[in-house]
Amino acid sequence: MPHPTPQQRSWPIFSSLPRAVWRYDLAAGLTLAAIAIPEQMATARLAGFPPQIGFFAFLAGSLAFAAFGSNRFLSSGADSTIAPIFAGALALLATRGSPQFMALASFLALLVGGILILGYVLRAGWIADLLSVPVTTGFLAGISIHILISQLPALLGLPSVEGGEFYRVDQMAKHWRDVDPVTVAIGVASLATIVIGEKISPKLPAALVALAGSAFAVRYFDLEARGVAVLGAVSTEFPHPRFPEIAAADIPHIVGLAIIIAVVIMVQTAATSRSFPNEEGRAPDVDRDYLGVGAGCLLAGLVGAFSVDASPPRTAIVTSTGGRSQLSSIFAALVIVALLLFGAALLEHVPNAALAGVLLFIAARIFRLHVMRDIYSKTRGEFALVALTMAAVVALPVQTGVSLSILASLLHGVWTTTRSRLITFARVPGSSVWWPCSTDAAEPCGERLEGVLVAAFQAPLSFLNAYGFQRDLREAIEAEAEKPALVVLEASNIVEIDYTAARILNDAILDCRAAGADFAIARLESVRAHQALARYGVMRTLGEGRLFRSVDEATRALAPGAAALQIDAPAPLVPRKSRAFKPPSASA
Repeated sequence: MPHPTPQQRSWPIFSSLPRAVWRYDLAAGLTLAAIAIPEQMATARLAGFPPQIGFFAFLAGSLAFAAFGSNRFLSSGADSTIAPIFAGALALLATRGSPQFMALASFLALLVGGILILGYVLRAGWIADLLSVPVTTGFLAGISIHILISQLPALLGLPSVEGGEFYRVDQMAKHWRDVDPVTVAIGVASLATIVIGEKISPKLPAALVALAGSAFAVRYFDLEARGVAVLGAVSTEFPHPRFPEIAAADIPHIVGLAIIIAVVIMVQTAATSRSFPNEEGRAPDVDRDYLGVGAGCLLAGLVGAFSVDASPPRTAIVTSTGGRSQLSSIFAALVIVALLLFGAALLEHVPNAALAGVLLFIAARIFRLHVMRDIYSKTRGEFALVALTMAAVVALPVQTGVSLSILASLLHGVWTTTRSRLITFARVPGSSVWWPCSTDAAEPCGERLEGVLVAAFQAPLSFLNAYGFQRDLREAIEAEAEKPALVVLEASNIVEIDYTAARILNDAILDCRAAGADFAIARLESVRAHQALARYGVMRTLGEGRLFRSVDEATRALAPGAAALQIDAPAPLVPRKSRAFKPPSASA
């Protein structure tokens, strides 16, 4: 029996739980909690919040996604990818850590949640494909540099500095003599513990061990008296749901930021969902996962926390430790609730340098140096896109840099589409196969039929490239030694045609007819493109008997001297009026 599609499935809450095997989920949940506790504390600190707010974000993200999400493994909570973006942007409106700052972040979470839920309603999973790999790599590299610069004061024992990245680095350089060796030793030891633990096994709670060990060292050696900064008292009061109050004048500044954060979350959520599917061979329900993460953002905003996001590393922990459902995240949430109720005092002596070590490890993990090397070795042009994106995120205000990253990705896609060019085909000697002519002059092009031009456009036809298609077709016709009597468009790669392109294609057909050349289309395999040609009237201009299954059919039917070529020639493809038209696929 075939699996139902995401659109056919019902809409119950907690849809990932009925088949859960709680024993496996319990073990995975305990491991997830051990990983999440230090990470959520560190991310809250990165965002300018007390550590318990990170726990509240994890609780909101985990419970909401378990209720409304689709993926059985995905872990949602505070995430270091988006924290620097909204923290840096909101710091321009309010002092970091102030009640106004926290209210703005909570309101932002509500807006982001609303956008993600709208994405679910509109089936906007395609938005996740807007960022190319080079742009995403550069964006994450820029974020990792932001994390590094923001955490260096805590790692070095220097006072925190607000301002741009270059200003922060300048201030730290001026105060390098004030670096505290003990604080540095704690931070480096914590980072080394996490790195070594990760090398041994990602399942090990190395970050939790690092925090516990550093807290023990602070207590045992009385390092607070020597100036080592610690978290201090952690509030155990659970928040009461309420709508954050902000000034109306701040709303316009937050709306644009909410869109940027939502796009980043969509990209990361889709990547996580696709990397860890519920079942092999079954497409993930990315839109439903937007609903789960969006509900988490709404709940986080109502409890005074900030936006949540899907986490690829934590999701990998769930799958690698045998988790079977969202019960893993629920068990991890229960562990964190127990920590807040009965063990908050254990967190008071955690040094800030140890949390900085956790964040530096996260920054190193999202700085994808191996991907940069691979891009550099294969395409210098796209590596320049990596470098430009990284520089924009670092040098400009974070939200501006991220906006430019998204714009750069879109422009790169547009530029790639506009570079599509028309190519000519020739017949492979002794066969019915038509193949693109090689650009290598030393390689024979193949057989050309007298009076026949076969051309192909290897991209969707749209307003971005339609005029280039028209220009290339005219040049190809003019380049022929003799004026062609038949032009065949091989359309196997034209999967989409918009209004502008349809008008230009219509004009191209009329121009060929006016010049005395017949026009045919072969291998129009895309149902959407076929429907577009019918809808825009191009099929009427093309006429009966001018749509074929292959180039060979077209030339046998319409080429000069076609009567001599008619050897068991099949009938031309007759278009149907039904929307379900599916032209058969065959080799050219």
